[in-house]
Amino acid sequence: MTEISRLNRPADDLGRLAQAAAEAMTDSMVERLTVTGANALEVVDRLNDEDTRDAVLALLDGLTQLHKVGALSTLIDTAMLLHATRMAATDSMVERAFAFVEHMANTVATEDIATLAHETKGALEDALEECAPDTGTGLMGTVRMLRQPETQQALRFLLAFSCKLKKRTAALTKPPG
Repeated sequence: MTEISRLNRPADDLGRLAQAAAEAMTDSMVERLTVTGANALEVVDRLNDEDTRDAVLALLDGLTQLHKVGALSTLIDTAMLLHATRMAATDSMVERAFAFVEHMANTVATEDIATLAHETKGALEDALEECAPDTGTGLMGTVRMLRQPETQQALRFLLAFSCKLKKRTAALTKPPG
């Protein structure tokens, strides 16, 4: 066997392989291969666009970072949860949820509630400044504190408040009838 025939042998084998593949393929296989090749060329052509290429590279960098910190699984789980929620939600459920949010916004977002919140915050800040533990610690310090009229008044207020709150919530939870 000559040197040239030995070098041509892989090329001959490749030619015979291509011939056998061409003879074995059906028309539908050729059609699918053509469509797949055209789609692949379209993708490659779109990757030649500078903006598209930059976007794909940025996406790959972001995916790599998400994977490195372990957030990729969380992101996928969140997407799955959102999809499942979306698929399970009916129009009626969505409508009721928006009605609830609207009702809460109209109820809570009033000037009276804002004033109450502001005054409550101020009272809490004032109380924190005023409450220096100067009566001592332990049982005797507590007894000295309980003798003060302000402490007794605060305890009476808290007891009255809890009783009134209990009555009002009992009326709300009582079954109608």
